[in-house]
Amino acid sequence: MHIVKKFNRFELKYVLPYKTAVQLKNGILKYALPDPYGDGRGKYTITSLYYDSPDHRFFWEKVDGIKYRRKLRIRWYETEERLKEDSIVFLEIKQRVDRVTQKRRIPLKYKDALLFCREGIIPKYEPEDEATVEEMYSLLKLYDLRPTAITTYERQAFVGADYDMGLRITYDSHVAYRLRDLDLNAGTYDGFIVPPNFIIMEIKTNDRVPYWVTELVAENNLQLIRVSKYCQGLERASAMNYH
Repeated sequence: MHIVKKFNRFELKYVLPYKTAVQLKNGILKYALPDPYGDGRGKYTITSLYYDSPDHRFFWEKVDGIKYRRKLRIRWYETEERLKEDSIVFLEIKQRVDRVTQKRRIPLKYKDALLFCREGIIPKYEPEDEATVEEMYSLLKLYDLRPTAITTYERQAFVGADYDMGLRITYDSHVAYRLRDLDLNAGTYDGFIVPPNFIIMEIKTNDRVPYWVTELVAENNLQLIRVSKYCQGLERASAMNYH
């Protein structure tokens, strides 16, 4: 399987009731296809371990609206098999530059990703990933990054057909967080980031948003929001005295 390690795109986010999401899905499927990397309906589960500084620098950069900001996380695309030390995960830098979202990531064994983030032990990597690995190491050391929060959710993804290459529309449901027991294998959570009868919809595109997507958004009166699952989880935890 070809792994995309770097990409830039625009991301538009909406929070909508499950009922509205079902109605929208019918319109989406007229032009887009279920993500082939998911099950037959384009579904899969994502669990991410976020790293931050002791003073939560990455959290506050988002809250303060800093136009250039980064986050570091270990992301696991869950399978039927339990996560093991040798299971492949992605170590990612997610970067925001004004309105553009950029990602740089490398595939690693789970144990190697943890050793890198915890002890600074640099894993074996492909020559093309040298700059990314150096940037990750710099972030870890410069900000004394440590595991801070986990988010988990079920995703249903749709991809654009031939005329809309680069388009992705995702539905994230049962979006939960935890700040305790920061092991990707743990199946518990502290609470929901959005109510379980709501979903987070994201429109991701390399350049333009297709006209039919714009019409769907307008017809359903969807309101664009700025939401970070990581930051929202910390805010929820603070309100529940978990933080």
